[in-house]
Amino acid sequence: MADNLMIGRRTFVKGGLAASALAALAACKNTSNGGNASGKSGGTMKYYINEPVAIDPYNVQESEGTQVEMTLFDPLTVFNWKKKELVGKAAESWEVNDDATQFTFHLVKGAKFHNGDKVDAASFKRGWERILNPKMKTPSEIAYHLDPVVGAAEMKAGTATELSGVTCPDENTLVVKLAYPTADFPYITTHPGLSPVPQAALDDPDAFLLAPIGNGPFMMDGKWESGQYINVKRFDGYYGEKAKLDGINFSIQKDPKTAFTEFTAGNMDFCSIPTGRIKETEGQYGKSDDGYTVTSGKQVVTGVNASLYYLMMNLEDKAMADVNVRRAISLAINRQNIVDTLYEGSRVPADGLFPSLIDDNEANKWAYAKYDFDAAKKIMDDNKLAGTEITLSYNTGGGHEDLMTIIQGDLEKVGFKVTQSGMEWATYLNKMTNGELQMGRLGWNADYPTMDNFIYPNFFSTAENNYSKFKDPEIDAAILAARKETDETKRRQAYREINKKIGDLAVIVPVVFYSNNHVGSSKISNFYFGPTQKGDFAHAEMQA
Repeated sequence: MADNLMIGRRTFVKGGLAASALAALAACKNTSNGGNASGKSGGTMKYYINEPVAIDPYNVQESEGTQVEMTLFDPLTVFNWKKKELVGKAAESWEVNDDATQFTFHLVKGAKFHNGDKVDAASFKRGWERILNPKMKTPSEIAYHLDPVVGAAEMKAGTATELSGVTCPDENTLVVKLAYPTADFPYITTHPGLSPVPQAALDDPDAFLLAPIGNGPFMMDGKWESGQYINVKRFDGYYGEKAKLDGINFSIQKDPKTAFTEFTAGNMDFCSIPTGRIKETEGQYGKSDDGYTVTSGKQVVTGVNASLYYLMMNLEDKAMADVNVRRAISLAINRQNIVDTLYEGSRVPADGLFPSLIDDNEANKWAYAKYDFDAAKKIMDDNKLAGTEITLSYNTGGGHEDLMTIIQGDLEKVGFKVTQSGMEWATYLNKMTNGELQMGRLGWNADYPTMDNFIYPNFFSTAENNYSKFKDPEIDAAILAARKETDETKRRQAYREINKKIGDLAVIVPVVFYSNNHVGSSKISNFYFGPTQKGDFAHAEMQA
């Protein structure tokens, strides 16, 4: 999920990260707690989410659960989207060796968990080992983030019970040895799942699942009430700048339309805007100046995201294993019509894998990620594909029904026979993980702003998020080689070449690049909702 000579030197240039990675990651300092101290304190924000999969860091893997988890836990580092820089969070500084195979993180001293336990290096190692433990009741879907670490493969295989590449020389020092150079590793440690956990996570895992004990600016207020709410309150023992909000009520609603109805009735402070109502809502509530920050009278945020909406195709399915089927599907979809019809022009048709915030380069465009009815029809006719049956699956309650209907119509026009199958999110994700779906929709929010974060999790043959079941030994080798490249320019070029090969094979179908389509209430005086659709609750302010 989603996603610096000193830190500030690594910046965006035309949407891409620039400068030497090794120089950028040496002797970095924590500058993450510099929020606006002049705002008002207090208030509880009522914030819409759909039912999460998990709020425990070991398996936090999608937007709804991640949003809650990020209020409860701090990882070692975070990416500041406002300043476009990597900064320390639970780590106040870190160093890297010459070949980017060892990183030493120095933790902020005096930090506590919500139960009073000390946040030390061992608590990070404990948290990472939980992610890699195949004996967890529900094995983690995010273990691939730790694949570069020495000993991770052995833990995932069940042949080791300890993460040998992570050591704790003292309680405030975490040393991480990697199996191969990975200059982007401090970006990987921004993932919210790579947070520390107290001993309580091992002592009572069932209780921890519903009421995690973290080290972040908010703590649980009760437990997760499925289908109803998750409440958190300000943690006054927090090591950083204290949150201004008293708390957050994560209101679990069945769908965006229900949440928006609650919003218009004055019962919700932040939610997504239903299909076809963005311009109307902007007219009523005002448009944010920067597309990300809600202030009174400028309450609608529509800034571009580092996120992709796409269709997954299970390559183990007989029909989807045919590259001609995949190419015809991708060419048949009129993305501009989707943008104009459903999103009122507020999103961008996806012409490849990388959003512009990740890598803005013409070479990234995919040959088949465009609308070309005639070309799609020719592929269908030349390969006698008319009548090929497709089951288009999606999760209900997320506002995907209208989009799936448009896609169904596009595919039927070129000769496919399409049926829809909607199901609840947790069931949907489970079936996708188990390879039980033929074709379905997904969204990918950058966990951290690197090209690797879009390539490795989704296309490396053994990565848990490779729902397409894509396997190509040559591309696997190219991905590993790119990860090892410490020269920023060469690494980017390597990922662009990998991206082109994946695009030519039409492994997935890019549909649109996301933009925010959310609105806040007039009670909010300041709330930043960033390019990965995550809110900065730590610095949010409500009207007195």
